[in-house]
Amino acid sequence: MTGRTPPGPGGRTKSGKPRPGTGGYGKRRLEGKGPTPPAHMRPGHPAQRRAAAAARTSPGSLNGKRAGEPGSAAANRSGKKSRGPGAASAEVVAGRNAVLESLRARVPATALHVGPRLDADERIGEAVLLATEAGIPVVEAGRAELDRLSGGAVHQGLALRVRPYAYAHPDDLLGLGDPPLIVALDGVTDPRNLGAVARSVAAFGGNGVLVPARRSAGVTAGAWKASAGALARVRVAQASNLAAALAAYQEAGLFVVGLAADGPTLVSDMDLADGPLVLVVGSEGRGLSRLIAQRCDDLVRIPMPGHAESLNAGVAAGIALYEVARRRAAAGG
Repeated sequence: MTGRTPPGPGGRTKSGKPRPGTGGYGKRRLEGKGPTPPAHMRPGHPAQRRAAAAARTSPGSLNGKRAGEPGSAAANRSGKKSRGPGAASAEVVAGRNAVLESLRARVPATALHVGPRLDADERIGEAVLLATEAGIPVVEAGRAELDRLSGGAVHQGLALRVRPYAYAHPDDLLGLGDPPLIVALDGVTDPRNLGAVARSVAAFGGNGVLVPARRSAGVTAGAWKASAGALARVRVAQASNLAAALAAYQEAGLFVVGLAADGPTLVSDMDLADGPLVLVVGSEGRGLSRLIAQRCDDLVRIPMPGHAESLNAGVAAGIALYEVARRRAAAGG
């Protein structure tokens, strides 16, 4: 035995000396991991622990609620969900792609939960960077915590807690435009359609969107992404009874016009377009419910020379809103 250092793997020669230029490591070990993250994002750093504690105790955070409050751990364990008027339950987006897309769409969130010892992935770095730029706390979470947050879904070490949406009251949509223009959704359950409708409402000068409180799409991360940011400018109101809300609008002087495949009036001939208007859009396939159709002052149809049986709510609302804007412009010019 000579006492010479035995050959090492990768970065050493047969004599045991480090290979020049490797620092004793193989080429793969020399690959960069990107810039050093700020102190409050480094797992185990005191600044990161302080940021995590602040996120847990901040208003609206997961762990910062007292026992018995809506959304608290005790309330969740009891299986009861308390939803006050105009409030939605919180949503958690899980998975690296889904979280990254939500952050790119500027979905309002309360915290980004990141698992420890994640494999190198540029999506994680971008997600942390976007969250930091948006002022969203970045919190390190263990696997058990992420499993609980995501409800057992595949989270890949990332979970984004979306801020609950504060719905407006139906009366809040009145007086925001002259004349008012409101879009009501009847039986539309896809949040992406809600987001698309909000985008069209913003484009054509509408006041807001009215949705039923039950059996209807709500403002979720999917709706935010589909709206392309329009939900930050367009208010969404929630009605416990859609028919009653439409009746109240009629008493306030608004006309209610529904989109129906068998409507007697073409959308381009809508005489009520230049007045205070509520445009009601039904679900794809089923259309308007019987009760809502009876409540409408007029039913209009979109002509379709092709072979499509129906249009989804987002497309139908966009076409109708364009016609309303066109007729209003002609009447005002």
